[in-house]
Amino acid sequence: MNKLQKGFAVLLLTMSGVVCAQELPYSEGPVSVVTRVKVMDGQFDNYMAYLQKSYRPVMEAQKKAGNILSYSIYDASPQGPSDADLYLVVRYPNMASFDGQRQRMEPVGLRINNQTREQANEATASRGKMREILGSEVVRELVLAP
Repeated sequence: MNKLQKGFAVLLLTMSGVVCAQELPYSEGPVSVVTRVKVMDGQFDNYMAYLQKSYRPVMEAQKKAGNILSYSIYDASPQGPSDADLYLVVRYPNMASFDGQRQRMEPVGLRINNQTREQANEATASRGKMREILGSEVVRELVLAP
């Protein structure tokens, strides 16, 4: 390798170190799970009553236990017949919150709703008459640096 090639290689290594050492213009923030829900015709009020009676107390208990940061319910205007008309959003502190999540969260939900796991599974199946879960997406907030 001649001197010019060596000099170029050293320059590239130096520049890559500078780029890696620079601070990112953002930091990784909380993580949200966004669940898309299609409420069946004529079931909106029934589903909202379920959310008020059963979902809300569980989410409040999960928040109090430190398992989640917050939860929200969003009404939407579907563009087509197969689009979601409701979004359930649950915010977690970070991706690590998902490790061991079932072991932390399931007992809280069963205790709040006074159910066994089998009863909870049956209740989930019966909600299928009110709504269809179209899917969920995990998104992470990116917080821009000041």
